Amino acid sequence: MAVKPSKADKKIAYDAKLCQLLDEYTQILIAAADNVGSNQLQNIRKGLRGDSIVLMGKNTMMKRSVRMHAEKTGNQVFLNLIPLLQGNVGLIFTKGDLKEVSEEVAKYKVGAPARVGLVAPIDVVVPPGNTGLDPSQTSFFQVLNIPTKINKGTVEIITPVELIKKGEKVGSSEAALLAKLGIRPFSYGLVVLSVYDNGSVFSPEVLDLTEEDLIEKFATGVSMVTALSLAISYPTLAAAPHMFINAYKNVLSVAVATEYSFPQADKVKEYLAVWNCLSISCFISEFSY
Repeated sequence: MAVKPSKADKKIAYDAKLCQLLDEYTQILIAAADNVGSNQLQNIRKGLRGDSIVLMGKNTMMKRSVRMHAEKTGNQVFLNLIPLLQGNVGLIFTKGDLKEVSEEVAKYKVGAPARVGLVAPIDVVVPPGNTGLDPSQTSFFQVLNIPTKINKGTVEIITPVELIKKGEKVGSSEAALLAKLGIRPFSYGLVVLSVYDNGSVFSPEVLDLTEEDLIEKFATGVSMVTALSLAISYPTLAAAPHMFINAYKNVLSVAVATEYSFPQADKVKEYLAVWNCLSISCFISEFSY
């Protein structure tokens, strides 16, 4: 008969596994696991099987293991994980593309009913239409101020009704109504909160940036640096071409206004002289006419 491991043995095994994963993987997704069931979590593990591992556990155990492993290895970048271990979270260790893994995790969301006392993660709107309920249920809708009418022997909702707002707790009446209508308004799954990549921590929104987005942001940054450099007359690589052009224009203006000249100014003076002659000729012709 197999001996059941003690709590101390389980903690030692968990610590060893987490430390092994920290040494083997440099990329970690920190994901919220609120209202995620065991079967759902098992499906996520199956979907990520190959290059990713999902590890759940108590925050205190994870923090302790990370802290001790950082001290043991001397790798202090592991400590960047500790502030991220807040709430009901899990760690997804991966060697794959972070964006692809994040998208794969997002696929495993399942619908859930509105339970009493649950904080709504989204606005819940009851759509208009036939409910299939008999007229005796009309008073139930009236309590919730939902406009209805009787159509072909059943209750019909006339207009869309915002039943629950995001952040509000679900009441017993709201939960009962949604259950009667067969509406499962919420969906739950692992939600990536932060990304750890070889010591660096950033928001998962960064994974959605395309090459065009990066080029656009870089160009905006260069424009701001150029404008600031020109405003304070401080030379930078971005502002240098503009400074040279502005200096050339200033010197050219002096040359045109005076007898001082240089090869590039000579050509401009020739163009101006021709233009002046043409302008005078046109004026004389028009005056003569």
